[in-house]
Amino acid sequence: MKTKAYTCAILSAGLILSFVLAPCLFAQEEQEKKQSEAVYIPKEVNEVFQAGMDNREARLDIPFTVFKHFYLPARENMHVVFFFKVKNSDLGFAPLMPVGGTPEKTEGETAETAQETAAPQLQSKAHCFLQFNQLDGDFKKEIYIPVQLQADGSSYNPEEEGIYTTGYPLPSGKYLLSMAITSFELEKIGTQYFEFTIPDPATFTDTLETTPIFFAKQLNRMSSAEMKAEIHKDYFTYAVLQITPNLNSVFHQGDNLDIFFFIFGAQPNEANQFDIEASYSVMQEDEAIIKFSGTKYDAPIISQPLPLKKTVVIQTQEGDQVSEKKEQKDLEPGAYTLNIELKCNISGKTITKSIDFTIETE
Repeated sequence: MKTKAYTCAILSAGLILSFVLAPCLFAQEEQEKKQSEAVYIPKEVNEVFQAGMDNREARLDIPFTVFKHFYLPARENMHVVFFFKVKNSDLGFAPLMPVGGTPEKTEGETAETAQETAAPQLQSKAHCFLQFNQLDGDFKKEIYIPVQLQADGSSYNPEEEGIYTTGYPLPSGKYLLSMAITSFELEKIGTQYFEFTIPDPATFTDTLETTPIFFAKQLNRMSSAEMKAEIHKDYFTYAVLQITPNLNSVFHQGDNLDIFFFIFGAQPNEANQFDIEASYSVMQEDEAIIKFSGTKYDAPIISQPLPLKKTVVIQTQEGDQVSEKKEQKDLEPGAYTLNIELKCNISGKTITKSIDFTIETE
């Protein structure tokens, strides 16, 4: 399926930034400060954490893998998003029964007939526990997240591995995340350990830097920000945004590159306005296939669609006359690199970033 054009242009950068920095949207941070010593992890789970922590030895009652993290600025901390994979069969999906305990049925149908003719909705009920230990400081935190997931019985594949996310605001530093997914009655306890680092924005005084740059499949505005940690399938939330990332950076002809990132180290003027300039180019090996016109931004959060169309020159000849015309064509399948050159026009600081992507045939 083709990515809808300009999905990341739903909100202007300035409007996104106002949501990110609005105090009311990060009331969770204030609440967490007041509850910094609260304990949310049961004894039996904490014992498993401690037993495997020194050697980072996972327990695989429920196998899963934490494989990536993103971070984006929050009002005082960094909003850190964790990506993990777990197989459907290990989440214990079971038919979701309606109120009354039997599937709905039409007139003249028995409950058994209704069950045979319609695939039931499936539900997984489990627990997720997060324990953060700062390796270069004394910050510690425990988080409990109830897990309630649903799946369509008609397309359910027990062997399919789903991608899930959860996020939490944390101060800068080096961390060990101990994560557990357990069955509802705690008979099964699966654990993983994940080390990660959150940079301190105050250290970027001589250069620009960015958060991890990623491509977005879809970006939507929610009615309000989440005030507590949740588990989501395929997408994550940030302030009032619901973002579905393109984690494998694979596209099809006709798609756009919708990039999303934040720039650290940019300097505002006396009126607290930014003047950031970006140049984008699509490279294949050492050749620039597409060069986009320079783009200016008045905020350091970037949400930018880039159409994957190149300009080609078509020559036609009639007798001795040769004429040329330019046409826009979709980029051919292959491996490419997006180069990003950033400059803060107020401070003169610059940085160059790149991210690889692939265009596949349909």
